[in-house]
Amino acid sequence: MKAFTNERGIVATLDRANVDTDQIIPKQYLKSIKRTGFDEGLFYDWSHRADGSPNPDFELNQPRFTDARILVVRNNFGCGSSREHAVWAIVQAGFSVVIAPRQNRNGSSVPAFADIFANNATKNGLLTVELLESDVDRIFSAVGGHERLEASVDLASQTITLHGTEEIIVSFDIDPSKKRYLLRGLDDIALTLEHKGQIEQFENRHDTQLAST
Repeated sequence: MKAFTNERGIVATLDRANVDTDQIIPKQYLKSIKRTGFDEGLFYDWSHRADGSPNPDFELNQPRFTDARILVVRNNFGCGSSREHAVWAIVQAGFSVVIAPRQNRNGSSVPAFADIFANNATKNGLLTVELLESDVDRIFSAVGGHERLEASVDLASQTITLHGTEEIIVSFDIDPSKKRYLLRGLDDIALTLEHKGQIEQFENRHDTQLAST
């Protein structure tokens, strides 16, 4: 897995809450036994008409969002089923960061991301950033006022910088373990291999004990 350090790119906005994994990658794309090609199905039911032609009314089909690297959405993104294909589709479409707000209303809280989606994202090198709703509103406003707004996301300093007419800097929190995994480009296998020496010592002791019985 590629290590995540600093990402600078076009910011695309999808002004929708509760986007579930069925919409991120529809079920017909889950038949493949490969882990490639899922970008073609990203938001397919929204991005295409019934005849299969591109839907010009879908937000991410706007030319100003072409080659965007940072996706900004609303709360509870990635809810629904646990399919890891949703993260694969987002990453393969070129996005390396997804930003969403935690919503707090009337004493209740709605998370920025569904837990399973967020965990799958970390395992695949996709940075999920949770911000205050007011900060996400600022980003939506800034993107709306610029043709192709760029932003920089620095994981080490935990900051997002919007490069508009006037730079806007927003800080974010992240679980230290997730930050470490992403900065070092570690997946589950790589994490296990970090303890290779200890594993081999255990296996050797185990083999010795079996041989002596």
